[in-house]
Amino acid sequence: MTARATVVSDPRSRSDGLGWVTRAVFGDERIALTVSGPPPPGHRAVARYAVVPSLARARFLLPLGAPRATAASLLAYNALRPRTVRAVRAVLGVLARVGAIDLAPFPRLTVSLPVAVAVDEVLLTGRLAAALGGPTVYAACGVRPPDPNHKPTLQLFAPDGRALGYAKVGWNAATRALVTAEAAALRELATAARAPDHPAAPRLLAETTACGQVVALVEPLPPAVRGVAAGAPPRVAALLAVARRGSPPAPPRQLAGSPFLARLTVEAERSAAATPAGARAVTAVAALARRHGGTAVEFGHWHGDWVPWNLGVHAGRLVAWDWEHSGPSVPLGFDLAHDAFQRALVLRDEPAAAAALAVDAHLDRYGAELGLGPAARGLVADAYLLEMWLRGWRLADAGAGWNAALHPALLDVVAKRYVD
Repeated sequence: MTARATVVSDPRSRSDGLGWVTRAVFGDERIALTVSGPPPPGHRAVARYAVVPSLARARFLLPLGAPRATAASLLAYNALRPRTVRAVRAVLGVLARVGAIDLAPFPRLTVSLPVAVAVDEVLLTGRLAAALGGPTVYAACGVRPPDPNHKPTLQLFAPDGRALGYAKVGWNAATRALVTAEAAALRELATAARAPDHPAAPRLLAETTACGQVVALVEPLPPAVRGVAAGAPPRVAALLAVARRGSPPAPPRQLAGSPFLARLTVEAERSAAATPAGARAVTAVAALARRHGGTAVEFGHWHGDWVPWNLGVHAGRLVAWDWEHSGPSVPLGFDLAHDAFQRALVLRDEPAAAAALAVDAHLDRYGAELGLGPAARGLVADAYLLEMWLRGWRLADAGAGWNAALHPALLDVVAKRYVD
């Protein structure tokens, strides 16, 4: 369907990714959306988007009306993307700079409001513009398949193409909790990130709540940031700095009696009350306590999603983003374990059992640099895998559904490791 096709019904009625994103971003019932047609009577257009590449295969909403902003939404941080994606965006970005996107046969999405309604009253981009001090804002948004764990993320640009920030939208119980957690983490990191070896982190610019949404507005990454190679060795000094947040090393303490074990116990019991699988988690926590209760480790913070695609380098310094799973009081080494687990699970498409073995190997190879002896490495690996299953349960319990790669496979792995 081209821009000259007949008018299409409101895309918010669709069941695909375009429907999910437009419902989340343009949820107020006073907002009208039209495709390939004018606004309804009594409305004025306040934004236009190109739906790329088509309605049926929508992958991106490109802002129209400011060629430099359109180009920037395609070209900004392109070095962080896979090569094939980078090439396509580069071509489209060049076309956008000369205004050719307006001539391309992409469907046009028009956002309009009743004449008497103010933009910053109902439109998310209007509220974000106000939070930024009132500049004109152009927002680009990726389109992904519907998933209760996904959060629409708006890239915000000025008319001249300057990046103004990123806005993560928490729209259900699971994603609202994640956005709130990241906002809290970034507030704390404003000071902690100044510690030696600590990765730089984007600043939280604003946090807003409206229409059942929680939105965290985060400053843009440095324009020249470059990605970390997927095969690069872990940066141990950075992992230690994240764990300690600029404080001296915490004295090791036994797992038994720790706040961490207490939290796992409570969460496992809650999961057992919510799902039959949770009874196995209760058994696993008890086995963890029996096996490792007398082992002493250092406890501290963790990033929570320490993976190559959430890391970059700028001006010789490591940069880390996506802090939504960050938290305190976990065994030192959890980020190292997560790095290995996710590289295996996501990059190499290995099953959960193989990813668990990758955790063991990673800890054996690099754990000594964190001060982890053999017993402590065993504790970290076993506790991390149980933590990951409980994370999956927390998300599922909040309405996000289960990650099929982790449930029930990871609980089977945990049971084999923990249960005597």
